[in-house]
Amino acid sequence: MNAPLHLWLIPLLPFAGFLLNGILGGRLPKPLVTAIGLLAPLASFALVVNAARGLIGFGPAPAMPAVETCPFPWISVGTLHVNFSFVLDHLSLVMLLVVTGVGFLIHLYSVGYMHDDPGYARYFSYLNLFLFFMTTLVLAGNVLLMFVGWEGVGLASYLLIGFWFQKKSAADAGKKAFIVNRIGDFGFLIGIFLLLGNFGTLTFSEISAKLAAQPAWTGGILTAICLCLLVGATGKSAQLPLYVWLPDAMEGPTPVSALIHAATMVTAGVYMIARTHFLFDRSPYALGVVAIVGAATAFFAATMGLAQNDIKRVLAYSTISQLGYMFLGCGVAAYSAAIFHLMTHAFFKALLFLAAGSVIHAMGGEQDMRKMGGLRTKLPVTFWTMTAAVFAICGIFPFAGFFSKDAILYAAFQQGAGGKALWFVGLVTALLTALYMFRLWYMTFFGEMRSHDAHPHEAPFTMLAPLVILGILSVCGGWIGIERFGNYLAPAVGPRIASGVGGHTELWLSILAVLVALEGWLIADKYYRRKPERPAQLVSHMPGVYNLVANKYYVDELYGAVFVKPLLAGSRYLLDWVVDTAILGGAAWFLGGIATFSGAILQRWQSGNLRSYAAWLAAGAAALLLFALIPFLLGTYGIHLHWAGY
Repeated sequence: MNAPLHLWLIPLLPFAGFLLNGILGGRLPKPLVTAIGLLAPLASFALVVNAARGLIGFGPAPAMPAVETCPFPWISVGTLHVNFSFVLDHLSLVMLLVVTGVGFLIHLYSVGYMHDDPGYARYFSYLNLFLFFMTTLVLAGNVLLMFVGWEGVGLASYLLIGFWFQKKSAADAGKKAFIVNRIGDFGFLIGIFLLLGNFGTLTFSEISAKLAAQPAWTGGILTAICLCLLVGATGKSAQLPLYVWLPDAMEGPTPVSALIHAATMVTAGVYMIARTHFLFDRSPYALGVVAIVGAATAFFAATMGLAQNDIKRVLAYSTISQLGYMFLGCGVAAYSAAIFHLMTHAFFKALLFLAAGSVIHAMGGEQDMRKMGGLRTKLPVTFWTMTAAVFAICGIFPFAGFFSKDAILYAAFQQGAGGKALWFVGLVTALLTALYMFRLWYMTFFGEMRSHDAHPHEAPFTMLAPLVILGILSVCGGWIGIERFGNYLAPAVGPRIASGVGGHTELWLSILAVLVALEGWLIADKYYRRKPERPAQLVSHMPGVYNLVANKYYVDELYGAVFVKPLLAGSRYLLDWVVDTAILGGAAWFLGGIATFSGAILQRWQSGNLRSYAAWLAAGAAALLLFALIPFLLGTYGIHLHWAGY
């Protein structure tokens, strides 16, 4: 297998695109900027497909060893030796195919969406930079190199979320994403230090080997390490309590939302847990926390999606909720099911955001669903492709989301009483998901147009082609099935959990999940198509509940009151008193005192009395004469001083 020898080109090509468009883009013609921006991710995707030839195959074949390239020394201090190494195995291959494949489609879509933006070249340079850091994160053979990519996607997200930095809301959203992620990254960094202190290495394969040599080592420090890594994952993948940055990330261009939500940044936390599964497998407590965080986030975010009217914010909360399903899968040790859902989610979530972008483009920038309606005849391609994505995210058979979500729920159901409780939360969340997604579907595409200013039109080909491709993947992307997908990932994440229940339980649970999704569709149909006046009546009867959900449970306000305002007040105190009064004021007082004291002394010299000046002149002349005569007088006694000139 020769292709993996060139793994370093996979991240390097997008980085080259970033440099070219970032440095020269302002002076290059737009077609050349476009070519550079598109060819970089396309070439990376081609390299991934080429490298995959020896790793593709879904039968229970013998595990192929991970392929490592670029293993040259990076850090060597004492007993610590860290190589700059990229590793390709079954898990990283799946992630690379998703990141580069879906990433390229989003790049292609951006050509039409951002065509008239004055920051066109800067935009594509940032997109390429995002892809560079994400592929670095995925290919990393050790925790430290993963952390470099981890921080890099945080930087790229800050640049892209705040791309329209002239808007205060966009600039604030970029800063919010950056700061909240730093909180999670601090936990990740502590986990790295604990790994180094207890294993003496940061290489994934070496840590796994040392654990395998000590089968009795469980809990304790391993739990502490896993919980620290989980803090990092909750920040990057927007889970409770660090999810608050993701809804505000909608301030960036819509293709950026698709890239962050579907293929790159938010999936990093799930990937990191799956990559370090050998640590989490030794800590049942940490796995339980992961599962609870995932289930709670899935339900919590789904409730907030019910009351949002901005089409992109509905999708943002759906992303948080779907990531909760992935954490639930990891928490019940069904890593292959979690990665399976990560893959299918990339297809239908990218499609949802890009179709929403097509709607926004058609509506002249309008994002409020209350001003839409009747667009299914105006935007037929957008309507049918988005319909496929809606059915997929709701888990309706035979769309892609059904297979992956069903695998997670079934894995949770097998985990005893606690697992069944988590399964029930996931099932209720599926009902809410269908309700708010079909609400979006009806409000956007059905009924009468509620805005008289818009003149909707279908998007150009560069925007429609990615929609069609992702629409096909949203329909059939899950047909591979969890059995074959689990067999394929087994060498990297371990075998799929064996069934703990008998009979046709899995079939009945699948039927129940579909019926629950259909029930959500029926409720949405009743309230938003047949009786559209009912939602307003319902709100009037329960204004408190509605305001609580519509205002996102006031979590942002709570964080502002508990953390932000005291921090700002403390900062102002430090700035006003410590810096202004104590340091700057004290320095001014000290320097002023020196000047006053010196002036008082010099004032005595500058008395204005001629006799005083004559006396000082005579004293000075006498001192100089004495200085000159002393060596001569001492020399007469045989004492010689070596002053200058003597």
